[in-house]
Amino acid sequence: MTTDATATTVLTPQQLHKLSQEMAIAEARKAEADARKAEEHKEAVKKAFMERELRPDAMPYLMSAVKHAAEQGKHEFSVMQFAAELLSDGGRQVNNFDPNWTETLQGYPKRAYEFFVQYLKPTGYRLRAQILDYPNGNLGDVGIFLCW
Repeated sequence: MTTDATATTVLTPQQLHKLSQEMAIAEARKAEADARKAEEHKEAVKKAFMERELRPDAMPYLMSAVKHAAEQGKHEFSVMQFAAELLSDGGRQVNNFDPNWTETLQGYPKRAYEFFVQYLKPTGYRLRAQILDYPNGNLGDVGIFLCW
């Protein structure tokens, strides 16, 4: 059995290295584009959350949820969860149980807090905030709880 060695072009090691480099560059560019898209999506979600307004039926919706929680023997209800980075101090005051943590609220969480102050606080409700997780050792999500 004979083979025709000249029928197939022999790739040199330099050509193979160049091919590997080109593939690595293409993969890196794709990863960079994917990361950019993910960051743009994250920013769009963050912007939509911060610009959001309270529902027109916020009070009946909230009272229904609170009543259901109380019927289950609970004394608090989770009203909101969001990234600590959305607080003006990145969540440090919440993490340190600073009583002035509400001063760090911005956007939608601040509007929700103003609703609480106007309608719920005078009737005896309280708010509690805590950091819910610590991804990679960093402050993660903040949970806001309505307590009675």
